Amino acid sequence: MTPREILAHIREKEVRAIDLRFMDFPGLWKHFTIPASALRESTFEEGLGFDGASMRGWQTINESDMVVMPVPETAFLDPFAKDKTLIMICNIQDPLTREDYTRDPRNVARKATNYMKASGICDAAYFGPKIEFFVFDDIRFNQNEHSGYYFIESSEGAWNTGRKEDPNLGHKIRYKEGYLHCPPSDSSHDLRSEMMLTMLDCGIEIESHHHEGSTAGQGEIDIRFSTLVEMADSVLKYKYIVKNVARKHNKSATFMPKPLFQDHGSGLHVHCSLWKGGKNLFGGTGYAGLSDTAMYAIGGLLRHAPSLCAITNSTTNSYKRLVPGYDAPTRLAYSSRNRSAAIRIPVHSHKANSKRIEYRCPDGSSNPYLAFAGMLMAMLDGIKNKIHPGEPMDRNIYDLGPEERLKLPGTPSSLEESLNNLERDHEFLLQGDVFTEDVIRTWIQYKREQEVEAIRMRPHPYEFALYYDL
Repeated sequence: MTPREILAHIREKEVRAIDLRFMDFPGLWKHFTIPASALRESTFEEGLGFDGASMRGWQTINESDMVVMPVPETAFLDPFAKDKTLIMICNIQDPLTREDYTRDPRNVARKATNYMKASGICDAAYFGPKIEFFVFDDIRFNQNEHSGYYFIESSEGAWNTGRKEDPNLGHKIRYKEGYLHCPPSDSSHDLRSEMMLTMLDCGIEIESHHHEGSTAGQGEIDIRFSTLVEMADSVLKYKYIVKNVARKHNKSATFMPKPLFQDHGSGLHVHCSLWKGGKNLFGGTGYAGLSDTAMYAIGGLLRHAPSLCAITNSTTNSYKRLVPGYDAPTRLAYSSRNRSAAIRIPVHSHKANSKRIEYRCPDGSSNPYLAFAGMLMAMLDGIKNKIHPGEPMDRNIYDLGPEERLKLPGTPSSLEESLNNLERDHEFLLQGDVFTEDVIRTWIQYKREQEVEAIRMRPHPYEFALYYDL
């Protein structure tokens, strides 16, 4: 919609408030709200001011003023607001130069798209994430100078088979056996259906939903593929809807990668393909029906995965998911059908235009604008430099012997290791000024100071079990 159409839509739908959304640097949606009467056509050209110094990883207090620029085509009605509210996603500008702000994640994603088109390699990149999450009945956690704990509760959890529930009706899902369960074991079916229908009402195209592999209410709702920026916008809408539908039913949803010990974590498996002139460049006659272009894109992703993980797996908790035996990749290999590899080539269809690759490392803690942009830059670098990924690994990587596993490069074992890799290997992200040195440096500094060091300094509850009697 154009700005004029937005104003007409506001009158037609009797909208009373305008909610302006944007994403902070680490990856949380932020917002402020204005009366519908305060929105004018000039707002789309002049923007509205806010305090950029209060955003994590952004401005200092002596240069705090920033401007949000509403993007009219992102508008949708808020399904949760008491009074009729129209949400618009915004870009961020510097109020003095009127230039797009380099640390605005949406700006990074827009620049990646522009660089892709200017490269001549392709004119479209499609992303289709499979986003997993948990819905819990209760979550309590605390950390202070003299105590630290978390406590998760779920009526579906395997640990509650013996709990007195007056009555306990059983049908608890066993650990690692939740995939595609039916009700009554799948106790969150109706909840996910409500999430799915709300997403459809908000303009997100949905393919399906189902219970995922873990106990305790793990689910997945699959989004139909779209272009980079549009898909990152949709991921934020998706997370907003999942969390608020859960809260509406007095439950709590989380995209934390590994909230449960000894069960599957939650990933964000990204299906992607590159196109030019309406043709899928990944379709060919090579391995698994892929083209040379697709192989080079795989090579770029695998080459840069150790540094890319600092963006696609951006929390200390992310690396508790990337361990053997829990349906998450631990070795940087590719394979047809094989879900233990970092990159899987789906074989549901043999049509050339359906060919795609699935990058299985990312998780829902990542900033989708930065994650998708980083993936695209790695694929383009692989294609430009003809980085071949070598031979596929069609065996179950979890079953390989220690010597065989060591021959395959592994995913990083910690956020700190990923950040070190990003510090050494980020030239591919700087092409076309998509990510800047400032963005990379600020990301590394923020993650080290606010997350890596914060975790390193605090005693872990299990350390008391290990060491208290020494």
